[in-house]
Amino acid sequence: MFKPSRSNLSDSSDIPSGRPMRQPTVTFARRTPSGRYVNYSRDNLSRDDLDSEIGSVEVMNYTVHIPPTPDNQPMDPSISQRVEEQYVSNSLFTGGFNSVTRAHLMDKVTESETSHPQMAGAKGSCCQVPGCDGKVMSDERGIDILPCECDFKICRDCYIDAVKGGGAICPGCKEPYKQTDLDEKAVDNGGRPLSLPPSKQEKRMSLMKSMRSQVGGAEFDHNRWLFETKGTYGYGNAIWPKEGGGFGDGGGDDDHVHEPAAFLNKPWRPLTRKLRIPAAVISPYRLLVFIRLAVLGLFLAWRIKHPNTDAPWLWGMSVVCEIWFAFSWILDQLPKLNPVNRVADLKVLSEKFETPSPNNPTGKSDLPGVDVFVSTADPEKEPPLVTANTILSILACDYPVEKLSCYVSDDGGALLTFEAMAEAASFANLWVPFCRKHNIEPRNPESYFSLRKDPYKNKVKPDFVKDRRRVKREYDEFKVRINGLPDSIRRRSDAYNAREEIKALKMQREQARDEPLEPIKVQKATWMADGTHWPGTWLHSASEHSKSDHAGIIQVMLKPPSDELLRGTEADESSPLDFTEVDIRLPMLVYVSREKRPGYDHNKKAGAMNALVRGSAIMSNGPFILNLDCDHYIYNSQAIREGMCFMMDRGGDRICYVQFPQRFEGIDPSDRYANHNTVFFDINMRALDGIQGPVYVGTGCLFRRVALYGFDPPRAKEHPGFCSCCFPRKKRVAVASSPEENRALRMGDSDDEGGFDLSTFPKRFGNSSFLVDSIPVAEFQGRPLADHPSIKNGRPPGALTIPRDLLDASTVAEAISVISCWYEDKTEWGGRIGWIYGSVTEDVVTGYRMHNRGWRSIYCVTKRDAFRGTAPINLTDRLHQVLRWATGSVEIFFSRNNAFLASPRLKLLQRIAYLNVGIYPFTSIFLIVYCFLPALSLFSGQFIVQTLNITFLTYLLIISSTLCLLALLEIKWSGINLEEWWRNEQFWLIGGTSAHLAAVLQGLLKVVAGIEISFTLTSKSAGDENDDDFADLYIIKWTSLMIPPLVIIMVNLIAIAVGFSRTIYSTIPQWSRLLGGVFFSFWVLAHLYPFAKGLMGRRGRTPTIVYVWAGLIAITVSLLWVAIKPPSGSQNSDIGGSFTFP
Repeated sequence: MFKPSRSNLSDSSDIPSGRPMRQPTVTFARRTPSGRYVNYSRDNLSRDDLDSEIGSVEVMNYTVHIPPTPDNQPMDPSISQRVEEQYVSNSLFTGGFNSVTRAHLMDKVTESETSHPQMAGAKGSCCQVPGCDGKVMSDERGIDILPCECDFKICRDCYIDAVKGGGAICPGCKEPYKQTDLDEKAVDNGGRPLSLPPSKQEKRMSLMKSMRSQVGGAEFDHNRWLFETKGTYGYGNAIWPKEGGGFGDGGGDDDHVHEPAAFLNKPWRPLTRKLRIPAAVISPYRLLVFIRLAVLGLFLAWRIKHPNTDAPWLWGMSVVCEIWFAFSWILDQLPKLNPVNRVADLKVLSEKFETPSPNNPTGKSDLPGVDVFVSTADPEKEPPLVTANTILSILACDYPVEKLSCYVSDDGGALLTFEAMAEAASFANLWVPFCRKHNIEPRNPESYFSLRKDPYKNKVKPDFVKDRRRVKREYDEFKVRINGLPDSIRRRSDAYNAREEIKALKMQREQARDEPLEPIKVQKATWMADGTHWPGTWLHSASEHSKSDHAGIIQVMLKPPSDELLRGTEADESSPLDFTEVDIRLPMLVYVSREKRPGYDHNKKAGAMNALVRGSAIMSNGPFILNLDCDHYIYNSQAIREGMCFMMDRGGDRICYVQFPQRFEGIDPSDRYANHNTVFFDINMRALDGIQGPVYVGTGCLFRRVALYGFDPPRAKEHPGFCSCCFPRKKRVAVASSPEENRALRMGDSDDEGGFDLSTFPKRFGNSSFLVDSIPVAEFQGRPLADHPSIKNGRPPGALTIPRDLLDASTVAEAISVISCWYEDKTEWGGRIGWIYGSVTEDVVTGYRMHNRGWRSIYCVTKRDAFRGTAPINLTDRLHQVLRWATGSVEIFFSRNNAFLASPRLKLLQRIAYLNVGIYPFTSIFLIVYCFLPALSLFSGQFIVQTLNITFLTYLLIISSTLCLLALLEIKWSGINLEEWWRNEQFWLIGGTSAHLAAVLQGLLKVVAGIEISFTLTSKSAGDENDDDFADLYIIKWTSLMIPPLVIIMVNLIAIAVGFSRTIYSTIPQWSRLLGGVFFSFWVLAHLYPFAKGLMGRRGRTPTIVYVWAGLIAITVSLLWVAIKPPSGSQNSDIGGSFTFP
């Protein structure tokens, strides 16, 4: 490996005259797969190994790197390994609890034909062995793999039989195979040891023994090859060592070569920059916060010292509510004191990881691998077309193809999702190269073809119009196939079931003969395209084939791509477009449905994500994981690169995840129910980024795998908390006995020591040795580059340019084992490792646990939205969504995840932010009381203060004006607009008076009575072009959550009428009290206006029961109040003196 040298190259004039010239020597260098450069001096070679002419030439010292050339080709993977990988990609693996893992070779996965060579069930030649109809294995281009020179076509199984049982004789020409190095472990389903970090790997070194290799009996002309192919040997002609002819640090170390000065002169550049908010904005903002805080304290003190003796109950309720509101505002406002913006530099990322350098001469990508998780559970509520478009956007994203893997978790085990994935993989053969050729954005076909802007803008290639028209036609056909899958599966299953009934009836007749026949009941199975039973959930549920009872399933839809670039071909029958200049490789795509059995708690989405974490660790082991919901697609094809800038930058090894903001499509223009949630995503999350990092919000998040494994961060710091003075904690003792490459893997609770101890891993992670062995590999590959002295815990450049291991059957069989229902028993999965169980908001808890261990997170706001998704725009679905979030917060408050119990590694302001997450639903109790106070004031003729004096009005004016000024400054530094801020305020009150109150009640029921809470999935719209885009906005579904805000509206309206009547017919009208009550009533009604508008629907189609219940409750409350304290009529009233309430 090259050692950095800060000395510049010097010419001969710089050499002192008194120093003698050293005898020139030639040193050859060879790059190892791990990225190191190994020198071979002439003294280490025999005389026969080097040409005498080279040794006799008087030249300066230099080092030559010999890259792969026509006479120096690296050894290809063995035929058996490629055949094994093709077999794996064409097989459906099933297994689980008390069952044998089986690999079912599938002829086809969908009714339509598949042509891409990476795809499962791709077309291929048939085996020529008599009696065998298997498919001949193919390479990356779909060309048949023929192990014998006679080109005899043979399938994988026949090839194995010929090698192991037939004496390695070709069945065609009867000659022995020249390559028979079968991977016995792969064939026999044995264990495959995982590769350790390069520091522990066996180094594969080879030496070019002669500069004059013979090709076809003639001397190979290097100069001609360089001229005709534009190839290079190193950089220019040589890589020079430092001045003086020595190598290494001057101590005779021949294993290190110094970089040329051209590379050393380039200054080190960071991958990211932190942009602080301008002082002209943030300084007044902080000042206003402290001013308002002081005024609130003075106001509350004044309120307590000046009670309303005429209505002490009204004064008491208002003071208690105001104290709570002040406390809630402090919890919400303090974490906002230090907002930051961050910018990633993609150009620097490309220069460091994908540009030729001494440590990476070929310029192959040195970026770490990324595993993308897409979760879905019910194809009826989450349409397969939406999921398929999300998958296509992932496969087409701008990230090295060989470093990207996509895993789709189908928690429902539905054949519909399986075949929709297969259709998406087939369409990706056309869509992905089209996106790369014309730089398409966004790379979700549904969104791209729905764009209202000019699609031809900035497109310079002349064939773009033709290509787009063809792809649009293919996509329309693709949608027809996806939408027709339910009927296709049903018709196919009915046909096969009818055939089985006929077979059973025929067999019964043959066996019964003259005996009377009994009716036959044949199980209604669901059939796959190849005519076999689907191992997952059937359309008609049966034993071992229902949503909660089915085997584990893994299908590699697209096998891992080759390591080398693969160009397409010109337009022909197989390829409708010209892709001669486009890489046509596709990332690996895997379908996963974890095993489910009765009697096991499957832990909903969190359990499905943990199954993906384990399965992906076995199959690809990407050190980073991107988590997406099925309706959140990649809108910015470079989003993963932007997130990787933070992970690979200086200090990036302490980042547990990079959270991207959620952006939504299909929201009504007025955003009636604050679906965009911009106040949270653009204000609160930016502010948290200035402390310890944003919270995890469930999707659009790039994780570090070892952080999910429950390890502590390197160089963790402790911060004093609320209870650090009264309850001091024991100091951690650094563990220095672990190996250097595992020093960063520490797992310890807050009060005990932790370290890397492999003997405890099976108890924590389960009994899979594959999974345990993959942990240090993922940790090493996720480190930043050690290209600067300030970067600690880094990895050498070029270490990740080696090809990935090929898939074999034993690897997928192990993945089936780790997604089984019993694997998590007596382990720490869901407790400390992976997504955390026990809450309906597992995302917040998972992020909190990482922050609590000392990790930090980053908020990445890209110039072009990174991801986009859908959100429910009708009132009922929106309220249920908020109810689920609030219920999870109540669960957090009553659990060990309460921020009061956090470790010293959680910063104070971050602790306050998490405390607010658990407390905010309880504000609903005080909010509902406060919303009724104006009505009670108007009914009683009293107010919350004795009189509307100047002191009260002054305090009210200052508090209100500071709140408005803070809102304007937040709008200034966050970039949102005033309407979005006001919509958020409105829905805060709507949700607080409905869903939040229900969440508090449900949370208390769970804690006190142990009643479990169940929620249904939020339905995703498939986006039918024929329907109104915002038709869901006007759909009203009855829910009890609507009752409290509707009662508040009607009671306040009645109270305003009563107050005006009382004042008009009073002898001495109390206009000040009326104005105070009416002002606050209108304040409540203004906030509830979107709710009232939503109840109207499009044509007033509100359910009658809503008005009946609200009216009855409002009248009951009004009459009850009148009965308790009837108004006193004036005997001497000139106007309305005889007015009395009925």
